[in-house]
Formats: sequence, C-alpha cells, structure tokens
Amino acid sequence: MSFTLKLPQATGDLANYKLIGNPPPSPPTRTPFNRIAFSAAHVVSNPLAAGDPWHQCALDWDATIEYRRHLWSLGMGVAEAMDTAQRGMGLDWTSSLELIRRTLDAAKDFPGAQVASGCGTDHLSMDELKNVDDVIAGYEAQMEAIEKLGGKLIIMASRALARFATTPTDYERVYNRILSQAKQPVVLHWLGEMFDPGLSGYWGSAHVETAMDTALGIIQSHANKVDGIKISLLDKDKEIAMRRRLPPGVRMYTGDDFNYAELIAGDGIGLDIVNQQSDALLGIFDAIAPAASAALAALAQGQLATFHAILGPTIPLSRHIFTAPTRYYKTGIVFMAWLNGHQKHFSMVGGQQTTRSILHLAELFRLADAANLLEKPELATQRMKLLMSIHGAD
Repeated sequence: MSFTLKLPQATGDLANYKLIGNPPPSPPTRTPFNRIAFSAAHVVSNPLAAGDPWHQCALDWDATIEYRRHLWSLGMGVAEAMDTAQRGMGLDWTSSLELIRRTLDAAKDFPGAQVASGCGTDHLSMDELKNVDDVIAGYEAQMEAIEKLGGKLIIMASRALARFATTPTDYERVYNRILSQAKQPVVLHWLGEMFDPGLSGYWGSAHVETAMDTALGIIQSHANKVDGIKISLLDKDKEIAMRRRLPPGVRMYTGDDFNYAELIAGDGIGLDIVNQQSDALLGIFDAIAPAASAALAALAQGQLATFHAILGPTIPLSRHIFTAPTRYYKTGIVFMAWLNGHQKHFSMVGGQQTTRSILHLAELFRLADAANLLEKPELATQRMKLLMSIHGAD
C-alpha cells in the first residue's frame, strides 16, 4: 500500500511526497545489550486540563507512563525528568518529583528496568539566591527527595550554579559536597550552552578543555561515587578525549545526538573497555527507540555492520531535530511520538509545539520515513495531512 501527500519544500511550494513506508526493524527478544542505553523520555501534556497552558504544567499521566513502559519493553532504560521532559522549560520541580515517583513505581512491573532521575536546583528562585551555599542546599533538597523514593541520581547541570559560581573552585566545592553524600554512584551531567544558554561557562570556564580538566579532577577525587558522566556538547572529538581520561570503570554516557552511532560503537582505545566506548543517555533514543533497540541488540551479537546499517539512516533525522536553536529539539521528539501513535495529540507543556516551523516538521517527516522510523505509515500519513490542513497546506 502506498501513501502520498503534499508537503512544503524549502521554497514554500507544495509538492507530492510518496512514502517509502518501511516500519522500523523488530528488535530480537531477550537479547541483552553490551552497552547501557538510557532514553531521556518526554512527557505527554494534557491539553484538556483547565488553566493557563503557558504557565501551568498539566500532564497526561497515563500516556506519559505508558511511553516509559514502551521504552522498557524495548530494553531501554529511562532517564527521567531530564531536559527532554521539558525539565526547567515547562516542567516544574513538583511535577518532576511526581513524575519520578510514578516512573519508579511503574518500573517494578519490569524486572531489571533501569531508571535514573534528574536532580537539580530548578525549584530555587534566582531572585532569592545569594551565594553558592544556597545552590548546595538546593541540590541537597532534591537529592533527599529522590533518594527517599529509592531513585538513582543524575546530577543535572544547574543554571543557578552557573550564575553564582565565579571560579572552578566553586564547582569543586559544590560537587565535592554533593558526591560525598550520595547513597549510590551517580551520573554527572554536562549540558552545553547550545541546549541551554543559561549553562554557558559551566565548570568555571568558557574554554572546554579547561572546563573538562575541572570536571575530570572532581571525578578522580570521587571515582567510587561516580557511575559516569553524560556530556552533550555535540563534539565527538571532545567526548572521546574526555572518555579516554576517565578513571577505570567510570562510564562516558554520550549525549551527542549528532554522532551517537560512532561513539557507542567505540574506538578500542582506552585504559579499559569502558574507556573505549560510550554508553548512551540520549534524547534522540526517545524518537528512534525501536531502531536503537534493534541496533544495540545487533552490536551485542557482534554484528557491527548491522548496527551501523540500522542507526546510520537515523542520524540525518537526529541532526535535523537537534538543529539550532537546539533547545527546541523537544518539539521534534513529541512530534515523532504523535506520528507513531504513542499519544493522541501534538501539543506540549508550555505550548512548545510552536517552536518549530511547518517546513521543519515536513522535512522531519521525510527524514523519519527515509530512516524507517514511521511505525504506522498509514496513521503517520493521516496525521501529517491533518497538520498540513491546519496550516493551510492541504
């Protein structure tokens, strides 16, 4: 069965597009991965909730948790309440903690399901903060709340810390305090300013190499408390350089949505196997979960060519979704979930579905089709036609 619809071109003119319509590969069942793979999962908004959708966070809890069940069924872990879930960009701390609680409860139905939860300082009012000690107290409050639920921590990069820290020593003091108290090894989080301009100069320097030295020094001092570090700098060479310098056993979780296939595959250079490859903590895995699962299963079976054959076509899509302004990538993630029937609507917390143009979404649709990522081509075509009609392009 073939499906055709009219899509806008870069010029704004409409042209017929005929779908390839191949669904994603089916991952083999019960194939353990040889990489840890966290998907930073999105949240499903509730567009029927009363209130101001720009300023109040209303979630469809059932649909949100059901998507996490989908990810676990594919062997993926869930990185909860991260920026992909609009954390600090519509999703407040109160809702984030409730999301973490519900996800941890749901994970009990999936033996071995992995969940790691974002711990930050986003509940603090910037206007009321006075110094770095206030930032430490903010981290400690969220740590206590998440650990009380039994959650594993991802120590998120903090806008408050980026604002009040003046030297690398400030970062060292904050992280030394946090890591010394953690009940189990944590994942550190380095999000580049392309994802969040408020994190510019993180680790106390605008120079990445200097910032990296500070982060590595903190990790070296607390290697027993650090499971790994997730970096999202969209620069594979910098990630590889840092990966090779990590202490034995400390993992690099790639957050590079441009070069993930190459980084996960690894290069065979490092102190031990963990330093030779990257594990994954990726926003794009939310949108390409079936393909990512099939590729990781192939990699675990030593089928490197198959791994790249599956993931390779997804990279142009990912680079498009994460194109500048990168912080708006979440719109593409939710758009994919809608096209694939994982939610009933294309609306987001804070109305962020409007942050990308119809031209951007049309190209996203074409790239998803080319990468065999439309799980239900007929449904995806129907929904894309509806969107075109709403925008006067039917």
